Amino acid sequence: MASWDDVRRIALALPETTERGSYDGLPAWRVRDKAFVWERPLRRADLAALGDAAPDGPILGARVPDLGVKEALLADDPEVYFTTPHFDDYPAVLVRLDRIGLAELTELITEAWYDRAPKRLAAAHQAKRDPAAG
Repeated sequence: MASWDDVRRIALALPETTERGSYDGLPAWRVRDKAFVWERPLRRADLAALGDAAPDGPILGARVPDLGVKEALLADDPEVYFTTPHFDDYPAVLVRLDRIGLAELTELITEAWYDRAPKRLAAAHQAKRDPAAG
């Protein structure tokens, strides 16, 4: 359903977001040099850990605010969200990009951005999005 073009468009629409290759040269989107979403293909250890459950489509990594949010996403929609042992005790989920809808992808990316953006930048962005709340 979603594509890398959708990820790029949504992420780059957020303030002070840049796209830069991660350590392995794959796309990662950052706010003030803090990655909040990134391309994350499965590695050999991931494939071994997941076995037959390993997806074969495009995989997005996304930062989440805490492990509670991670667990909620994993429980809510295991057809879209998953994790590997590499991400144990780390607040991030892996997303089957070809199974997530655009509205949910937009919410996920935006929340990941809020988690990594400096507080003042996030507050300023929120005030522009919802002037009544500010």
